[in-house]
Amino acid sequence: MRPVRNSAKAIIVRDGCLLAIKKVDEVGYYYILPGGGQEPGETLAEAVRRECLEEIGADVSVGDLWLIREYIGKNHEFAEADHDFHAFELMLRCALVTDAQLGVGTNMDEGQVGIEWLPLAKLETIRFYPMAIRPIIVRAHSAVGETERGPIYLGDVN
Repeated sequence: MRPVRNSAKAIIVRDGCLLAIKKVDEVGYYYILPGGGQEPGETLAEAVRRECLEEIGADVSVGDLWLIREYIGKNHEFAEADHDFHAFELMLRCALVTDAQLGVGTNMDEGQVGIEWLPLAKLETIRFYPMAIRPIIVRAHSAVGETERGPIYLGDVN
């Protein structure tokens, strides 16, 4: 079994859209949050800023820790490939400092074909992972403005 991995993810919402990394696999396009593995000696804020520069080409200001997702690969639909993968994704509210270089990352993810602003109104119909956070993000940014306090531990979800 591989060691448990911490991953810092950025939740960036602007003008009713969520910024996501666009990837492709044998089924087609899918989307994930920008971010990735935390390096030894690196804070969560440092990790998410570094990962955003690498994957989306933009500096971000880092806000509060909002959502915590545990992912134990053997329990989900990608169990064949992820059977020995266990991670904690720590999702932080972030905002773009500048978007001058948006989309020109220095070290894009494997399978990454770009970035895309996903309309929140359609998020629950898009192949976006983790699926469990789609309704939380939509509800938190809806016109009714239900304020979601964090951090919220979601458990082992996909």
